[in-house]
Amino acid sequence: MSNRETFYITTPIYYPNDKLHIGHSYTTVAADALARFNRMKGLDVMFITGTDEHGQKIENTARKNGKTPKEYVDEIVASILELWKLMDISYDDFMRTTDERHIRVVQKIFTKLYEKGDIYKDKYEGLYCTPCESFWTEHQLVEGKCPDCGRDVQPVEEEAYFFRLSKYQDDLLKLMEENEEFIEPKSRRNEMINNFLKPGLEDLCVSRTSFKWGIPVPFDKDHVIYVWIDALSTYISVLGYMTENDEKYKKFWPADVHLVGKEIVRFHTIIWPAILMALGEPLPKKVFGHGWLVLEGGKMSKSKGNVVDPVVLIERYGLDPIRYFLLREVPFGSDGVFSNEALINRINSDLANDLGNLLSRTVTMIEKYFKGVLPSAVAPAPIDDDLKELAIDTRRKVEESMDSLEISNALVAIWELIGRANKYIDETTPWILAKDPSQQDRLGTVLYNLAETLRIISVLISPFMTKTPTKIREQLGLAEVDKFTSWKSLDSFGKVEAGTKVKKGDIIFPRLDVDKELEELEALLPTSSEEEEDLVNVAEISIEDFEKIDLRVAKVLSAEKVKNADKLLKLELEVGDETRTVVSGIAEYYKPEDLIDKNLVLVANLKPVKLRGILSQGMILAASDDEDNLVLVTVDDTIKSGSQVG
Repeated sequence: MSNRETFYITTPIYYPNDKLHIGHSYTTVAADALARFNRMKGLDVMFITGTDEHGQKIENTARKNGKTPKEYVDEIVASILELWKLMDISYDDFMRTTDERHIRVVQKIFTKLYEKGDIYKDKYEGLYCTPCESFWTEHQLVEGKCPDCGRDVQPVEEEAYFFRLSKYQDDLLKLMEENEEFIEPKSRRNEMINNFLKPGLEDLCVSRTSFKWGIPVPFDKDHVIYVWIDALSTYISVLGYMTENDEKYKKFWPADVHLVGKEIVRFHTIIWPAILMALGEPLPKKVFGHGWLVLEGGKMSKSKGNVVDPVVLIERYGLDPIRYFLLREVPFGSDGVFSNEALINRINSDLANDLGNLLSRTVTMIEKYFKGVLPSAVAPAPIDDDLKELAIDTRRKVEESMDSLEISNALVAIWELIGRANKYIDETTPWILAKDPSQQDRLGTVLYNLAETLRIISVLISPFMTKTPTKIREQLGLAEVDKFTSWKSLDSFGKVEAGTKVKKGDIIFPRLDVDKELEELEALLPTSSEEEEDLVNVAEISIEDFEKIDLRVAKVLSAEKVKNADKLLKLELEVGDETRTVVSGIAEYYKPEDLIDKNLVLVANLKPVKLRGILSQGMILAASDDEDNLVLVTVDDTIKSGSQVG
């Protein structure tokens, strides 16, 4: 990697849900850290992200909301751009699949593949998952359901264009067997070979006629181009591929790394390379499928209501603690668990106790013992060498880890240096040296070494934390110039100049009260499902099990929206002589005033659970389908509340 002059990294082209959760932020922050790191090393970086805005689900959802598909996605994309701005994501281009520059390229790609004979027209008969917008064969299903989301699939029959994916099976297998670095981690490579390539590939449906929200096939207006050629082509359309202005394509392609979640590795390592092979274009150098950031043992999912809002966390703790937690907590490539407690403990331990305390102690002692003026390092001792050597060597460790996409290991190496600097304070005991007039030069040397180490740390953390480096250098009295801030400045120890005036500022990472924070976060963020989960893979139960369920008629007395929760309604229910509170995720389907006096069916003996700080005493029943329709189960108003159902 060190011999390259350019670095091209992509994140997935995100599907525009109305709320991006902390899991999406995980991918994008990781890509941003890699982009910033390579920029600091002097490479010409292209970092792109964007949105995949076409498809049947978007069309249906927009119609349900009384909007055109473009109006619907425009609003969501605006919120995504605001989130990336809040998270300081330094992307170089943002590609929307509705952008005209993208549409023109996709139509050219489709036409080229058709003229080459790699796309042909036929009839599709198969199984389709609407929420995932994915086609599946019978043998790919898991217990008869979509292998990605576990929902029912529907038989579909329609005229379609197909891409000859099967034609490239042998080439793909050879690629993965001979180039072990093409897919990382290794487990993802084994999965693609054993689960998809060796069982055999089938040709891929690449157009649809059952909906219109998509890029039209240029020579057949009854068809729209399906997601595979549409969304995946953003990685080259954004560079000007097949246009008169293709300088960026010539400069940056092939991509150095496609950074994706593990659930879409198949699309990026089988479908996308096959399309590129058919086009006669180079393949990306690497596809890295990282793990999921999960919550309470399950993948974060908007449909399950267990998403964690990054905006809430940033507003409460600041940007850098959240970026640090995302990148440090999970070995990159593995699944990790998000919990409020883990976040708070990481802030207290690594940021407040280690880094924040190191800066505070150092600047305080310079102010106390030298009136805020950094002394010279004129009295070195052997004990200094270990700190200096580690400070210089940490650059190498970080580079090796980042070049290997081991982002959390890079931060581990930096925090080893921070820990060594704190230990250096305990070993050299500046407060004792200060009491001996003959040790003033030695005291000054110790404090100089600490200040320079902090400067080096401020540079090392720059790809990961975008605000803290400047705060550190402000307290050290250092200007934002290359001499102090560039990656090249890490080549030697001693860049800070004696005589620099330090100035103690606010504590950069205040220590948090764990119990208080956990209590307040519980009211702000979901710690379990906010709404009834989809019923998938339901096990059979006996009549004895069913008799344990207490279903009751419940009359709605009042209904109101839950603060800071777009999907939740708080219902007060009359259940016979009793009044109960139930929180339900039906706000996008029912207005509160429309529910008053309705007789609903309540699971009355469900264990109460606290949602957004409200104790929910049961669950109301509803029916839903794969088209995102939901209807409450109601009972005729002649039946009294509290009556048993069943």
